[in-house]
Amino acid sequence: MSKRNSQSAKTAARERLRAEREREAKRAKVRRQIIVACSVVGVLAAAGGIGYAVVQANKPGHWEAVKDEKVVAPAHTTGTDGTTVVIGKDSAKKTLKVYEDPRCPVCASFEQAAGSVVDKDIEAGKYKVEFIGGTFLDGDQLKDGKIGANAEGSKNAMSALGAALNVSTDAFMDYKAAMYSAKYHPEETDDKFKDDDYLIEIGNSVPALKNNAKFENAVKKGTYDAWALAMSKAFDTNKDKVTGTPSFVMNGKQLKTSGPNQPWTAEEFTKAVDAALKG
Repeated sequence: MSKRNSQSAKTAARERLRAEREREAKRAKVRRQIIVACSVVGVLAAAGGIGYAVVQANKPGHWEAVKDEKVVAPAHTTGTDGTTVVIGKDSAKKTLKVYEDPRCPVCASFEQAAGSVVDKDIEAGKYKVEFIGGTFLDGDQLKDGKIGANAEGSKNAMSALGAALNVSTDAFMDYKAAMYSAKYHPEETDDKFKDDDYLIEIGNSVPALKNNAKFENAVKKGTYDAWALAMSKAFDTNKDKVTGTPSFVMNGKQLKTSGPNQPWTAEEFTKAVDAALKG
């Protein structure tokens, strides 16, 4: 091989090496640009995500927002915001106030044990019944305007009761009985009543509410959500000094069972009511 050919080969080799280095430098530059760009996008996305999370966290929850809505009262109600719910014959001289919370397990036990007695007494004109519903098991303290974060079921069930009451007083009574039944009433720790579909399922066990579009739409749309909160506030600000459920008041006095640990049975309830009616 001549010196000339050898020199040319070396020159070509150096040129190839230089060109390869330039290409590698360009590739490295592109990689750096991509990494920087992705990092910027990631930071912006993270910042945007954090910002969205902060905005969402500061947005009022559904029930907090409902506090500012105008109350739509169901039919068959009177009083401020429709919070007076009285069922019975006008001829009945006395009224039994019944304080309940939809999620209350003792209320469910009472309904299963003595609900039919109440129905018969109302039908017989023995007394009228005024229902006052609370939602304190959700952690609500509506007297102070506080909606607790414990649960939603009591409020949602109260709203559904309003939807049933708007259909008829009989539908309200039957729906309440179904809600408290052994079949449908959940454990206190299970916030099952927050599910609209479950409340509608319970409604389908009541003839007047089965496949009732008016009732179902009211439950799904939350037509009576604000009313449920108004009712809860009426419970919290009651003048009968009632703080728990179930509680029964007649003539301004709370009815009691025969013993401190005696549960409400049909017999205990009848005995207490009869004594109050004589008072």
